[in-house]
Amino acid sequence: MSENTLVKRQFGHRARLALSPAEVSTADAQAHAARTMWNLLHALWQMMPKDKRTLSNADAAIRQARKDIDFLAVLPAQAAQAVLKTYFQAWKNCWNGRADAPNFKGRIRSVMSVDVPQGRDLNIKRVHRRWGMVNLPRVGRVRFRWTKNLPVGKQADEDHRITGARLVKDALGWHISFRVMTQEPTPTPHTGPEVGIDVGLTVPLALSDGNHQDHGRPARLPDGAADRDKWLTPKEKVKLLRLEREAAHRKSLRKRGEETPRRLRRTYDQIKQLRAKATRRALDWQHQTTTYLARTYGTVVVEALTITNMVKSAKGTVEEPGKNVKQKAGLNRSISQEAWGRTVTMLAYKVAGYGGTLAKVPAPGTSQRCSACGFTTPGSREDQATFVCKTPDCGFEANADWNAARNVLHLYRIGLMAIPAAGRCSRQACKRVKPAAAR
Repeated sequence: MSENTLVKRQFGHRARLALSPAEVSTADAQAHAARTMWNLLHALWQMMPKDKRTLSNADAAIRQARKDIDFLAVLPAQAAQAVLKTYFQAWKNCWNGRADAPNFKGRIRSVMSVDVPQGRDLNIKRVHRRWGMVNLPRVGRVRFRWTKNLPVGKQADEDHRITGARLVKDALGWHISFRVMTQEPTPTPHTGPEVGIDVGLTVPLALSDGNHQDHGRPARLPDGAADRDKWLTPKEKVKLLRLEREAAHRKSLRKRGEETPRRLRRTYDQIKQLRAKATRRALDWQHQTTTYLARTYGTVVVEALTITNMVKSAKGTVEEPGKNVKQKAGLNRSISQEAWGRTVTMLAYKVAGYGGTLAKVPAPGTSQRCSACGFTTPGSREDQATFVCKTPDCGFEANADWNAARNVLHLYRIGLMAIPAAGRCSRQACKRVKPAAAR
C-alpha cells in the first residue's frame, strides 16, 4: 500500500439488533409507513402533470400527508425525506438506462427497511466486547451486535466517520447497516500470480493452479430431502423437511378464500428462518473465499457467463413441450443457489481494493478444449467431473473443472477478452431511457 495518496471509500457494515417486542412493533410500523410513503409518491407522480413533477412539490405533499394521516406520522421526518430522495434517484437511474422504472411496493415481497440518513443522530457507543448501543429515531436506545470496529467517539473524524444507517428486516429479525466513510491508501499494483477460475456445481470454484475452493464436507441428506440446502446441517435439513411437509398438509386443508391460519403462518416463518440462515452462511463463505483470492492472486480471470439464459425454464410450449423439465428445474435451482454473479461482483471490488486485476473471457468451449494439447475433440468431456482427451497421441486426463480453469487462463494470456456487444447494449439502454418531456 502507498501512504502518499489517500482515496475515500464508503462501505456498509451490518449488525444484528436486539429489540424488545414493543421496539419490534415500532420498527415494523415505521417500515410499513415508509413503504406506504413510496406508493403514495408513485401514485402522485403518475397523477401529476409532467411540469409539476418536481422535488419541491413532492416534498410539500409528503409534509402535508404526515400531518393529515396519523399512520404516516409514525415515520420520522428524515426517514420520509430519505424515501423521497430514493424515489427520485430511482427515476434518474431509469432515465440513464441503469434500471427499470420504479413501481409500487407490495406488502409481502418488499423488504422492510427504514433509513436513518443522519449519522450524528445515532450516538453509537461500545458498552461491551460483543455489544454496542445506538439511538434509533422514535424507537429508543437499543443494543446491536458489535462484530467490527466502527469509527465512533475519539476514533471518528472528518475522514473516518459513520454517515448514516438503514434498518433492514429479514426472516431472522431486524438488523442495522451502517454507512461508513473512510480514507484508505491507494493500493499498489498486486504482484501476485495469475489464476483462472471455472465456476461449477460439483466444485464451486476450480482454480487453474489446482487450489480449488469447496464448501466443505457435504452433510448426509435425510430420506426424501433434495440437495437444495447444502448450507444447512443434517438436523436442520431434517427439520426443514418436516416443516415443508407440515406446511403442505395444512395448506391442503385450507379452503379457497379462507384466511391463512396462524399455525400455518408460524410454519412459514420457521421455514423462512432456516432459508435465511442458509443464505447468511453462503454469503459468509463467498466473502471469505473472495477475500482470500483477492489477497493471493494479482490477476483473476473468470468466464463471462450469461446466467439469466442458463437458468431459463425448459417447459417449452403446448405445441412443442420441453424435455427433462424436472431435471432442468433442479439444475436451475442449483445454479441459482451458487450465486455465481454475486461471487464475481465481490471479486470485482475486492481485487481492485488489493491492487489486482479482474478479467473476463468468453465462456464457450472452455469445458471441451484440452488444456494440454489445445485441441477440442468430441467426447473428451466424459461426465461432470472427468475429462479425458480423445485426441490421438495426447490422452490428457484430469478433473473437468480444473481443465476448464486452465483454459480460462489460457484465453486471457493470448488476449482473448470478453467485450460486450456495443450495438445490442446501446439499443437496450436507449429503449429504457424516457424522452426529456417525460422526465
